[in-house]
Amino acid sequence: MNSFETLTIDLRQMIFAIEAAVSQVGMNDTNHGKRVGYIASQLAHHLDWDEADIQFAFELGLLHDSGVSTEQMHSALVNHFDWRDAYIHCEIGYRLLKDFEPLARFAGPIRYHHTPWEKLRELDISQRDKQMANLIFLSDRIDVLAVSHYENDILLARQEVMQSILRYRGSYFDPELVAAFQLAEQSEAFWIALEDRHVTRYVWDMGQYGNREKLSIAQIKQLSLIMAYIVDQKSPFTARHSVRVAGLARYLADKHGLPGEQCDKIEIAGLLHDLGKLHMPDQILEKPGPLTPLERSIMNKHSFETFQILRHIQGLNEIADWAAFHHEELNGAGYPFHRRAQELSIEARIIAVADVFQALVQDRPYRAGMQMDEVLIILEEYSQSGKLDPEISALARQHAEACFRIALGQNRPEGGKSLRPA
Repeated sequence: MNSFETLTIDLRQMIFAIEAAVSQVGMNDTNHGKRVGYIASQLAHHLDWDEADIQFAFELGLLHDSGVSTEQMHSALVNHFDWRDAYIHCEIGYRLLKDFEPLARFAGPIRYHHTPWEKLRELDISQRDKQMANLIFLSDRIDVLAVSHYENDILLARQEVMQSILRYRGSYFDPELVAAFQLAEQSEAFWIALEDRHVTRYVWDMGQYGNREKLSIAQIKQLSLIMAYIVDQKSPFTARHSVRVAGLARYLADKHGLPGEQCDKIEIAGLLHDLGKLHMPDQILEKPGPLTPLERSIMNKHSFETFQILRHIQGLNEIADWAAFHHEELNGAGYPFHRRAQELSIEARIIAVADVFQALVQDRPYRAGMQMDEVLIILEEYSQSGKLDPEISALARQHAEACFRIALGQNRPEGGKSLRPA
């Protein structure tokens, strides 16, 4: 790539990546966003909306739970038809997207997608936002009511789902939208398509409606910050981890003499490196003691999950590798791919050192954050044993005080801007 001033990115692929990341929180059910997008698009079709609005409804369904990071929150949303704290994730999703211009149009409907129709219609927002928000609320609740029946008896349970929705017609849901659902649900195909193997194929097919945009480096960073914020909110013990790894990785890349555009890419990879942790159970991330072999095996999946989320985004291929390789080791003993030294680029090596440095500095449930001298001893041990790149580890030791401050979030990387979403 000759220039990193702009990247030609398929915006729909980025939306798919956000959905894939957020849906990981569902643990045993990672297709909720896809199903809501499918349901919303089908109801929009029965409402005779134009193709642009159908596509908008589909993408809105994919993005609607952008404010969900924890397993606990996801569980409450799917186990209660009207959870009193549902507004929290709506507000978080709204704040994350409202200032990111390529996705800002989704922010308003996301903010109100758990607001009952009888309250929503009185709000001073556009009619379109009201309709889109309520469409997602309806689609979301249809899926929550039906999810236990997919792959089993959904064609028998569909009337029970319909009757439950009808009880909330006019109060929670716009009667016009409910009427569209009544038309859509008459088709067996509507329900069968919600099964995992079919809905994933539907989303794949919808990827053909690409939206290629030239995003500036600032926009790519901002989107990466949004995704980093989502994963860092998974646990108080991971809060700000991705942002600080990104800042430290950029600092090390700059001190290593890499050009500015390469430093930008490393920073983005640092922001995205832990997306796969959204699929980790909360109790593992917050366990106040050593992990069992089974728990460790689950934890060791997260970097592969990161790779799976990012690898389909054309234009971010290198960044996907660097982000996913942050637990690889030069001696080949790392995970999940067991890459050896000759397969690990300088960018991946920098992110690995930054990740270890920041993780050691940060408080974790099983130990307090380490002091600088302790961190430097471990870096030296890891470099001598072939876990980390000796040259990058030596660079971190050479600039230890600056690295320590960045890892603690006490200052910004040189030449960098604040890494914090609006």
